[in-house]
Amino acid sequence: MSVIVDLMNVSDESAVPSQSNFELWSDAVLQELNQTEQAFELGIRLVAENESAELNQNFRNKQGSTNVLSFTYTDIPAETQHNLLGDLAICSQVVIREAKEQQKAVTAHWAHMTIHGMLHLMGHDHQHDTEADTMEKLESSILAKLGYPHPYTHPSDEQQEDKGKLA
Repeated sequence: MSVIVDLMNVSDESAVPSQSNFELWSDAVLQELNQTEQAFELGIRLVAENESAELNQNFRNKQGSTNVLSFTYTDIPAETQHNLLGDLAICSQVVIREAKEQQKAVTAHWAHMTIHGMLHLMGHDHQHDTEADTMEKLESSILAKLGYPHPYTHPSDEQQEDKGKLA
């Protein structure tokens, strides 16, 4: 593994992925981007909807909770942040609710949101169509290599099964 995850669960959910799941998913992003020459550190905080909404309002000026927020380390001197990727705040309730609403396997959606957040930390965005297309292709490729279905295909288009149980 080239990612060391500091996992903190302060959400109201106990059935969440393990640290090893998050490390696997995060490491897959680094492998896809050929960033495996050193070990990186990543903070993942699993939050409840009220904290997600507060973070979303304070940092993006948007109301309500959201699935994943990415925070890069911008205030740390460059010489000390070489292996610090940043932090992800993932709202457990939103991820679980979205998976149900979208008829996706919960584990696959957790993987997708982690990969999505990691890609943001690695400098990818989806503000413009070309950026969004690139990011979606990366997400789909990484998820496929991990054995998960295409994240933007509706279940009626393709049969899905829950690949890999939470460790």
